[in-house]
Amino acid sequence: MINNKKIVIVLPAYNAQATLKETFKKIPDGFADEIILVDDFSTDDTVDISKSLGIKTICHNKNLGYGANQKTCYNEALKAGADVIIMLHPDGQYKPEISCELANKVVNEKYDCVLASRFLNNSAKFSKMPKYKYFANRFLTEFQNLIFNKKLSEYHTGYRAFSRYTLENIDYNKYSNNFVFDNQILADIIANNFKIGEIACPCIYENVSSSINLKDSIIYGFGVLGVSIKYMLKHFKTPHK
Repeated sequence: MINNKKIVIVLPAYNAQATLKETFKKIPDGFADEIILVDDFSTDDTVDISKSLGIKTICHNKNLGYGANQKTCYNEALKAGADVIIMLHPDGQYKPEISCELANKVVNEKYDCVLASRFLNNSAKFSKMPKYKYFANRFLTEFQNLIFNKKLSEYHTGYRAFSRYTLENIDYNKYSNNFVFDNQILADIIANNFKIGEIACPCIYENVSSSINLKDSIIYGFGVLGVSIKYMLKHFKTPHK
């Protein structure tokens, strides 16, 4: 706990057997009050490894998609009484060690949502991020900063922290079951004038580090453009705050 606030880390998992144990080991000892893994019908030993580590493990009975996985993660975290919910991918790309910093910004600095950005310290540029992902991320981020009237360094990180209040006051269960869920939740947070913060996050890119391939990346990119256009059409008459 931090200042009597319950911290829950959620791990949206799919075929994460190669990286799950190492990710779990790097979470600071005694920091999280509870860790919940949601398995999206993996075909490897993710579930067995999760259970062997003592992680509370929730299993989908079929593959529902990345967004659907997050919905279950957040529903379970709220059900568990979480005050702060941290979403950490168990694929080894992000550093679990900075989860404390994410939570502290929510609890002590009163942010509603905190993003672990791969671009505040140029980590993505020097960590073998595929070039197409790097340049797509830069273009989409600048485009959305223009649409949303924000100055975020990245909209596309999969490492985030939310206050309970935030998740209780946006209808994330209505979003896509696929990767664009990540962008829809941020657009809704911005539309509700919630306070968004960022911290720098070193990242690692290996063959097992990311489950989104080129095809899914393209679909995600067009989805992000769609989210932005819908936001613009809905809010262009309303002055940004």
